[in-house]
Amino acid sequence: MTAVDIVVIEPLVALIFGILILILPKLLNYLIAIYLIFIGLVGLWPHFFTHLVH
Repeated sequence: MTAVDIVVIEPLVALIFGILILILPKLLNYLIAIYLIFIGLVGLWPHFFTHLVH
């Protein structure tokens, strides 16, 4: 994935999460946790490969 793909995906994910939170407010904690883990992994993913190659 490139940075452009993430820029396109983030607003879409935010919109879906916002709708789900309005429908089921108890999901808020889980959705935020999943979102943060996903964004963190996507941000760190390229660094894992650069350290493995060296």
